[in-house]
Amino acid sequence: MTTFSTLENLFPASFGKSLIGYDDMFNRISKFHDEIAKNIPNYPPYNIKKTDENTYVIEMAVAGFGKSDIEVNVAGDTLTIKGNAQQDSDEETKDVFFHQGLAMRPFTRVFNLNDNVEVKNAEMLNGILKVALEHIIPEHKKPKSIEVK
Repeated sequence: MTTFSTLENLFPASFGKSLIGYDDMFNRISKFHDEIAKNIPNYPPYNIKKTDENTYVIEMAVAGFGKSDIEVNVAGDTLTIKGNAQQDSDEETKDVFFHQGLAMRPFTRVFNLNDNVEVKNAEMLNGILKVALEHIIPEHKKPKSIEVK
């Protein structure tokens, strides 16, 4: 977690000279950030990798979850990944654990996507859920060369 103790640590010295009287506001924002960071869920752990110029992959550790236990949904600009592992409800068939290191608790992870990011696919491989994303650049925003006449 990154915290900033003063404005000087955040902004270059030349820029900070124009921020007179903002110390209190900055300190409140920093405190607010620290409080929110405490409540951000950290289960299951995940990586976000840039794999090419316009492609990304979210890798999420979901050991113990099957394909049928995972839901991947996109609604507007929100990607939601939910996991709900089926556990035995019958007491007679329930296993007795001496140590249970695999957290099989239900989870929900939400990612906000840019308007031009599309989810291409999702696959499970060796306990890792991989969600492929692609940043689609509209034709009118792609770089082009203009001929000078």
